[in-house]
Order: sequence, then C-alpha cells, then structure tokens
Amino acid sequence: MTTSADRFRARADAFAAILDAADGRWDAATPCDDWTVRDVVEHAIATERDFLERQDLSPGPAPVLADLGAAWREHAAAVAEVLSRDGVAEREYDGYFGRTTIAATMADFYGWDLVVHGSDVARATGQAWSVSDDEAAALHRTADSWGDALYSEGVCAGPVPVPDDASPSDRLLARLGRDPEWVPAAG
Repeated sequence: MTTSADRFRARADAFAAILDAADGRWDAATPCDDWTVRDVVEHAIATERDFLERQDLSPGPAPVLADLGAAWREHAAAVAEVLSRDGVAEREYDGYFGRTTIAATMADFYGWDLVVHGSDVARATGQAWSVSDDEAAALHRTADSWGDALYSEGVCAGPVPVPDDASPSDRLLARLGRDPEWVPAAG
C-alpha cells in the first residue's frame, strides 16, 4: 500500500531527477511569469520548510542554495526524515482545505506543486515532460477538491484552451494556466 509519505517521496524524487537533468541552467526562464528555474526551486524549498515549521516540525538548517540539485536532495531527505518521525505523518490538523494530515498535505499539496513545477523546470531546460494518465487523473482530482481556491492569487492562473485531442498531461497543464506548447524564448 502506498502511503501519503511514500507519494511525497516519489514526487520529490521525480523533481530531483528533473533538476539533475537541468544541467545547472538555474537562470532559465520558466512558464511561470517572471520566474527562473532558481526561483521555482527556491519556492519549493521555502514553502515546504515554512509549512513544516508552522507545524513545529523543523526540518533542520536550510540547505545552501549554490547547487540547487544538491540543495533539493538535502531538503527532500530532511522532509522524509520529518515524515518518518513517530506519529508525524498521521498527525491531523485543520488545514486550508479542511481536516487533514501532515503527510497528506506534503503529498497532495506540496507534492502536487512539485509535479507541476517539475513540468516548469523540465520545459525551461529542454526536457520532455509528461505524467501517466493515472497520475494526471489523480492530480485533477486533487485540484477538484480545492474548488475556486485553485485560481487564487499565487496558486494557478486561469485555464488555457487546448485541442479536444490533447493528452492528459497537456490537459492538466492547461487547466493550471500553463500553455502546453510553451517553449523558452530563443536567445
């Protein structure tokens, strides 16, 4: 049985693989308006750390951000260690979307963010990106559960149109305000 903590770790590992293949192109523009790859990675680390610290679950010292791939791996290992502490993963609290657990938030909010931002980093650095049809469906279900909050300030831009025959991955990106045809500007 896959747990929420396992789902977070899998999504964190997939994000790490994308960073490893980014070949140090940390200043590349991404589909996120005015964000570079560096901005995306720093956002992922900072928001996850902030959440854990607000739950009195310090992941330890912040990683040094010189090598973002190494910083991400250090951070993800610290988060996994926090989730492995006795009772932490199952600890309930009242979240923005209702009663949930620490691990579910890490998997289904922050892990969801990693999948989406993994696309941003992959496309910014010339990597192919897609998710399985099952993963796309799971990500859509999670987004469904957020209702209108999905399009709140700082979450996702409004959906963009795609052809009827768009892949599940492209439909997901479009729903989240990303043009599936986006490529970095030549330069």
